[in-house]
Amino acid sequence: MDDMTDRTGLTYAQAGVDIAAGNALVRRIAPLAARTARPGTMSGLGGFGALFDLKAAGYADPVLVAATDGVGTKLRVAIETGDLGGVGVDLVAMCVNDLICQGAEPLFFLDYYATGALDVDEAAAVIAGIAEGCAASGCALIGGETAEMPGMYGAGDFDLAGFAVGAADRGALLPRDVAEGDVLLGLRSSGVHSNGFSLVRRVVERAGLHWQDEAPFGEGSLGQALLVPTRLYVKDLMPRVKAGDIRALAHITGGGLTENVPRVLPEGLGAAIDLGAWALPPVFGWLMEAGGIAGDEMLRSFNCGIGMVAVVAPDRADALADGLSAVRLGHVVRGDGVTFAGRLGG
Repeated sequence: MDDMTDRTGLTYAQAGVDIAAGNALVRRIAPLAARTARPGTMSGLGGFGALFDLKAAGYADPVLVAATDGVGTKLRVAIETGDLGGVGVDLVAMCVNDLICQGAEPLFFLDYYATGALDVDEAAAVIAGIAEGCAASGCALIGGETAEMPGMYGAGDFDLAGFAVGAADRGALLPRDVAEGDVLLGLRSSGVHSNGFSLVRRVVERAGLHWQDEAPFGEGSLGQALLVPTRLYVKDLMPRVKAGDIRALAHITGGGLTENVPRVLPEGLGAAIDLGAWALPPVFGWLMEAGGIAGDEMLRSFNCGIGMVAVVAPDRADALADGLSAVRLGHVVRGDGVTFAGRLGG
């Protein structure tokens, strides 16, 4: 008997990659993706590439805008609590909210899901959240990749990345025509969103709390309260962008108000923001107190209750603030960076 017949043949499954599970996941999520179809969608899941027809989407001379992002260590909270659906919405929100800051309408989305051993039910829960976020943003889920990589991730761990593409008519990109005296409107966040969770987790650890404990700042468990998905701003803001009512948008992510607002202002202009213009939501008040976090660090690490800032002309500010349920934060001024007046949290 030769050496070849003495050996037991290995399979990919024995190496930790289950192709059948991957195929089962594609079958499970195909109907979810189909429900996100919009004008321009050309293909379903399963091909080597995803197709999208810009002409069918209504664009004659478009500029494409692309964005990519993840969910960060908020995933750690989702994995440890088993509450997975919301991070799919987060993933979409972190990408499409960036696209609209360029004045681009989100058109399609692709996801990347990587894990050590594929759990079809868990992956399907995450991707159901992605489909939910896409549908709520008018964005088609047209493709993605599920990577099973034994040895790269611990048991039960996974990682996510998202990729979104949008379009705007040539000449309609943001920011545009920002001027001294323009008004800054703040659209409220739904919570911590998807930034600063490395600091959040450290505060929770310092406070001696667990995810299943009652939230010290609201109802339900601490894990549930912190996992509220990132607010999607697309359907609120895109009609205003297309109408020419908005001159600039700043998505308040990592860097907070301090670093994100100046990104959309021309050289020589800065922002003056009144910290008393809105009430600090309880979750941020608790993080600030329990972590002993200084006000300037809060403003640089978290959205502090304002998830998007719109720059608008003074004569449109009141109407837009009412229509968007936004707060007047301050004004565009000569200078650079952001100057804060008052004290965070009153």
